[in-house]
Amino acid sequence: MKINSASVSPSPFLPMSRAEMDRLGWDECDIVLVTGDAYVDHPSFGMAIVGRLLEAKGYRVGIIAQPDWNSAEAFKALGRPRLFFGVTAGNMDSMVNRYTSDRRLRHDDSYTPGGEGGKRPDRAVIVYAQRCREAFKEVPVVLGGIEASLRRIAHFDIWSEKLRRSVLMDAKADILVFGNAERAIVEIAQRTAAGEAPKSMTDIRGTAFVRNAVPEDYVEIDASDIEAPIAHAKGDKVVVRLPSFEQVQADPVLYAQASRVLHQESNPLNARALVQRHGDKELWVAPPPIPLETAELDAVYDLAYARAPHPSYGTAKIPAWEMIRFSINIVRGCFGGCSFCSITEHEGRIMQNRSQGSILREIGAIRDKTAGFTGTISDLGGPTANMWRLGCREPETQKVCRRLSCVYPDICKTLGTDHDPLIALYRAARAVPGVDRVSIGSGVRYDLAVRSPAYVDELVRHHVGGYLKIAPEHTEDGPLSKMMKPGIGAYEKFKSMFEASARKADKKLYLIPYFIAAHPGTEDLDMLNLALWLKKNGFKLDQVQTFLPSPMSLATAMYHSGHDPLRPIRRESGQVFSAKGLRQRRLHKAFLRYHDPENWPILREALIRMGRGDLIGPGKQHLVPRGQASHGAMHRQSRNVT
Repeated sequence: MKINSASVSPSPFLPMSRAEMDRLGWDECDIVLVTGDAYVDHPSFGMAIVGRLLEAKGYRVGIIAQPDWNSAEAFKALGRPRLFFGVTAGNMDSMVNRYTSDRRLRHDDSYTPGGEGGKRPDRAVIVYAQRCREAFKEVPVVLGGIEASLRRIAHFDIWSEKLRRSVLMDAKADILVFGNAERAIVEIAQRTAAGEAPKSMTDIRGTAFVRNAVPEDYVEIDASDIEAPIAHAKGDKVVVRLPSFEQVQADPVLYAQASRVLHQESNPLNARALVQRHGDKELWVAPPPIPLETAELDAVYDLAYARAPHPSYGTAKIPAWEMIRFSINIVRGCFGGCSFCSITEHEGRIMQNRSQGSILREIGAIRDKTAGFTGTISDLGGPTANMWRLGCREPETQKVCRRLSCVYPDICKTLGTDHDPLIALYRAARAVPGVDRVSIGSGVRYDLAVRSPAYVDELVRHHVGGYLKIAPEHTEDGPLSKMMKPGIGAYEKFKSMFEASARKADKKLYLIPYFIAAHPGTEDLDMLNLALWLKKNGFKLDQVQTFLPSPMSLATAMYHSGHDPLRPIRRESGQVFSAKGLRQRRLHKAFLRYHDPENWPILREALIRMGRGDLIGPGKQHLVPRGQASHGAMHRQSRNVT
């Protein structure tokens, strides 16, 4: 994908109003992007990347950010787009953005000026697409972003507790782009400009679209029969049939099968097209996009971003922008494959790396252009801090690999784990004039870090302040095996190396571990053992999370079906337990915060039921006391203590 500026010069900001279009001398937009986020012109925001990329290709691009969805009027603000509407919920799935894991309404939104909640609708992609149709019926609608990406096939929806159709079907859009969609969206724009209808484009990687039937020249492999092995036929004219929407809706076991097949067909170097029947239509999912080469990714990050929120927001603070404005994304993708995480389904397992030169240029741009910069880069990272320039050392092996993770159950022998290039990057970043400090805020994959003692030393000596957050997620083998996370021994090894490096650097540093409650495969006893581990190690956690079944993840398939898609699906295979009732999910979360007096009653009740009343009492060997604390003591206990 080569980026060449054409007839449109970069605008200060992509226009959000007719007045801005007039100042640019535009009578119309070629493409109008509709997003559930406030418009921040920065490469951490998806719509800014897509908009600036299309602008660099010569298209006039406007943005409608967080429109009033109660009518079509706000969607007419920039007039009829010449080519298409591009629709996204924003940087987050709108349901995850709006509701907690216990389905309670959130009252804030980090992607909105002032952090105000309620500025985007539930299932924003569907609502926005419908309003675009109402505004200009004949204009094509292209869906994209993480909400569309993770809902591209039939999926379990925790908020309605049911299976939903592909979002493409419900939105009645023309085509959906998933994953890193730069190449796809440019091709759609070019072919639409040449007179081709987006809904007829059936040969673009990283897209989903609707067909009436499978073309006769395709070989169809039926993956809906869980008793039969899936054929390994290859070629451009091969399509794998997933169980239909109606089948997965009626049979949770077939949902687990569909999830397993989808994830096995996720390597863009060998993935085959997928097809899933929805009623009398065929939902067709093309193979994932080929990852961008380093030069291509550099070009994306070198586009003419203003690196600021749109001026129409005035002095209002946008929390997500405040969080990332001094940070730099150095990589895309993650080969960890954690079953509860959506990164793999969206960005893929093959790492896409920026060059050191591109990263250093962005540090200079932050220093020179970003208001409030005081010399500290808050992060050099991405989905994971230490996967930059790591990957498979054997291209021929990578072409045929269908592993769900490169590091579980063990680190693959063909995976390159050399951290020396990352150490060199850190040193170069610290040497940029005007930079006093470079912090690492992204999560460190500690099972990789222990392969490089030099990296741990460099991290501790120069890039960690008081605390480093890492995510073992659990201590018990049962839950960890369903998460595809390493055993707690890997954490203990990293902890030992981290503390040794801190002593050598004469720094007082702490590790703050993150854990998940109520993940599939987690019994009450697992949470009790985790709580005892936390108490033994002196942790009193403030921020904890309860498992959220996000659309399309492998863990969500476990939660809904009770089966494990990490292994071949069989009806007689063992059941995977999931805490589903609100009370049990609260209990699992309470174990993580055993020190909070508000949790003591439910924990005492559970300990008695589990035959562990010996853990109730005033001593150090006890988990919770026999009685409640006073109001003042409760306030002190509930404070953030680590």
